[in-house]
Amino acid sequence: MLTCKEQVARSSDYLDGQLSFRERLMVRHHLMFCPNCRRFIRQMRLMQATLRAMPEEPVVGVDELAERLASEQRKHRD
Repeated sequence: MLTCKEQVARSSDYLDGQLSFRERLMVRHHLMFCPNCRRFIRQMRLMQATLRAMPEEPVVGVDELAERLASEQRKHRD
């Protein structure tokens, strides 16, 4: 059985479908018994879905908006 460290090292390849049949079986076997790694894989899937949903073109004015929000936050802390 894989260790958690080995599982994490294979996670991206597993999610991208780049593992051999044997490696996929080893990953799935580990996931059956390790709730922490199952949670990690769920988080990785969510992150991938979020990144796919993001616009490819940068949003115009996002830097100015971020600076304005940071400035407002600093004002409220003082």
